[in-house]
Amino acid sequence: MASVKEDVLSALGALGVSYELLEHAPVHTMEDCKAAEEALGGVMPKNLFLTPRNHATHHLLIARADAPFRTARVSRQLGVSRLSFATAEELMEMLRTLPGAISPMGLLFDQERKVRLAIDRALRGEERLLFHPCVNTATLAVSGADFFERLLPALGHEATYVDMEEDAE
Repeated sequence: MASVKEDVLSALGALGVSYELLEHAPVHTMEDCKAAEEALGGVMPKNLFLTPRNHATHHLLIARADAPFRTARVSRQLGVSRLSFATAEELMEMLRTLPGAISPMGLLFDQERKVRLAIDRALRGEERLLFHPCVNTATLAVSGADFFERLLPALGHEATYVDMEEDAE
């Protein structure tokens, strides 16, 4: 049986999405990811897996690492009750990954489209984005154009764009 990382890389290849892969020691924080950013020359967003208290919906939020996360603000823009972090079990069930390796690449495994995607509007202009291939021992770099114009449409998850900063409204 193939690993989740191999499944991600195979899917990217099948979609014609070019990527560069960097293998590394396990990373656990955004600070740990800075070495991959320097090596690959891109922006590593933070990825948060969120749900309201009743766990009726699940949301993957992709935001700039330095963007302030204010749950009330994001929840209001998404039109849902106040979001908090989903469980590791929900994350594994829906996106085949664990905390510390959350990635939009996990949407490849959400065939039932249960997870709603939210993206920090400021990421739209990035030339190169970095994500884990659902494991925290590797980072892959894709062009912003491939991510937004090729990968996301192929995943079938329509993104809702949110403004993370107060003055963005």
